[in-house]
This record gives sequence, structure tokens and C-alpha cells, in this order.
Amino acid sequence: MNQPQEVSPTKALAMIKKGALLVDVRQPKEVAKKSFDVPDIMLIPVSELNKRYQEIPVNRKVIIACHVGSRGSMATRFLINQGYSKVVNMQQGIARWEKEGLPVKSEVKQKSGSWLKQLFSRKSK
Repeated sequence: MNQPQEVSPTKALAMIKKGALLVDVRQPKEVAKKSFDVPDIMLIPVSELNKRYQEIPVNRKVIIACHVGSRGSMATRFLINQGYSKVVNMQQGIARWEKEGLPVKSEVKQKSGSWLKQLFSRKSK
């Protein structure tokens, strides 16, 4: 099968500004440490993709991203096989995104009291 189309992080950001959706397929603990600072992002770990891919809009441009690109490439191929035609993989994921100086949110320093909120939100899932 042919390789999924890839875009550079800079091109991905330009696409996001024009309405593309960024789908981060990293694990929640990776995302908690460092995440893409973009307004429109969906978090679906690659391990849950086969159960949750229907949450991703089919008729919208979608950019898949992970840490360095390998899980993103797998996820992109999976989505193409499910009939997604407007999906691309971000080259080298958040590692290159950060190298190119694009906006990231690092682990937020906890404000007093928010650890309590986290504790309860974890239990309610």
C-alpha cells in the first residue's frame, strides 16, 4: 500500500488555521507533559483508534500527529482504510513541531487546589 501523505509541522499549522483538525494519537501521559497549543485538537490514543475513529469527521481535513511520526503514520493508514480521504500525517510529530518553534503547552504548574480536582476527575471516569 502506498505511504500516507505527510506534511511538515509548519504546513500542518497553516492547515489548522484554515480549519483542519489535529488528532493527537499519543498516550494521555505524553500529552500531559507536552501538547500542541492549537485551538482545534482531538486526543485519541492510537490504542483506542479502532474503537473511536468514528469521532473524527470524515469530510474535514485531518492531521494525525504523535511524538516522532511512526504511530501517526500507522493511524493515518488505518483511517485511509476506513474511508478517510482527507487525512495526512505530520512529519516527526511534536518533536519536529517543537524544533520548528511552533506553539506547545508544557506541563502546567499546578495551582493550589487543582490536584484535588484532578483526583476527583480521575475517579469519575
